[in-house]
Amino acid sequence: MDLVKSHLMYAVREEVEVLKEQIKELIEKNNQLEQENSLLKTLASPEQMAQFQAQLQTSPPPPSSQPQGTTAPQPQPPPSQPAPQGSGPSA
Repeated sequence: MDLVKSHLMYAVREEVEVLKEQIKELIEKNNQLEQENSLLKTLASPEQMAQFQAQLQTSPPPPSSQPQGTTAPQPQPPPSQPAPQGSGPSA
């Protein structure tokens, strides 16, 4: 019985170490993404921010988690200039 208990305790300790490392990596990634988000917010014009807010309100929320081993697409900065209106051919 002691052998089973010690084996389980060893397995649990090992898993705890793996989870601690994953938490550390996720915290670092979260901090990096928060800094990137802050930078993008400061670089975006008020019009771009309003457009982004409108998109958030009309689109469904993304899934709350991703399967392990996949990477999220990197967010693209908003375009620096809006597309010109009425640039198509006129008849």
